[in-house]
Amino acid sequence: MGDVHQLILQHGVETARSMAATKGERLAVDAAAQVMSDEESRLGITHAGFAMTSLPHKRIEEPFWRREGHRTTLLVEAGRDRRGVLVGVPYGSIARLILLYLQTEAIRTSSPEVELGRSMKTWMGRMSLTTGGKTYQLVAEQARRISACRLTFFTDRSHGAEARHNGAFVQDAITLSGVVDDEAQPSLWQDRVRLDEHFWHSLKEHPVPVREEAIRAIGTRSLAIDVYIWLAYRLHSLTKPTPVSWTAIHGQFGAGFKLVRQIKPTFCEALQLALAVYPDARVDVDREGIVLHPSPPAIPKPEARRLGIV
Repeated sequence: MGDVHQLILQHGVETARSMAATKGERLAVDAAAQVMSDEESRLGITHAGFAMTSLPHKRIEEPFWRREGHRTTLLVEAGRDRRGVLVGVPYGSIARLILLYLQTEAIRTSSPEVELGRSMKTWMGRMSLTTGGKTYQLVAEQARRISACRLTFFTDRSHGAEARHNGAFVQDAITLSGVVDDEAQPSLWQDRVRLDEHFWHSLKEHPVPVREEAIRAIGTRSLAIDVYIWLAYRLHSLTKPTPVSWTAIHGQFGAGFKLVRQIKPTFCEALQLALAVYPDARVDVDREGIVLHPSPPAIPKPEARRLGIV
């Protein structure tokens, strides 16, 4: 399609959509139009470890999850309930959105204690997620998994050294309540939850700023969320074009794809959507993989500096 943003500026959204040959291209047009129309940029925060590794996209039965990224390995271990039954590893877009909220609010308020309840319900509404029916059940399930799991980040250092950070996401469980609020809807959580101390300190040292509107425009497509966060982390720090092979892409993003060649069409569609919500990103695709080019940050620097994030 060429540059989707230029197409929208020159021909308008409807004409750009009519020029889309696939569903993925139409999704990219819609996402780009949504981000371009947002006048206010809201800052989101995620841990740098999730820019180089990721949670599962789908439910897994194994009690642990391991992913390799650039000099980084993530290990997530499922917790157990009081009967000793495995709760499961968090997965999918809902888990990512819950964690994005917790991390963003912690950095915004400079406190590991994050307000839930009505504040998170409002945020979820802003992210176009309802808090009733099936979505409520999905949120409850992912909150339970996030609360119970343990995680370890391994990071390669110079001279063969290795850094290891053990911990969890939160100290206490994110629990559901039967209390009904004035909107006749069940209240989702207790009033507050506290991030795990080790995770909180690591988050302060390694925050990655992203655009909240970009995540909202991507919606429930978890691979595109991961690709966008990866680009937001890597592109602005580059000083020269950097090739990334399909083998490396498969290693980081290819969970569920046995062969390297199998991930290419799925990854390219997710990349197209991620680039649609990151207008300044410069990325080329070729036979060997992709090439990352130095690009402006995903979030305006003044907004990042306001929270002490450069």
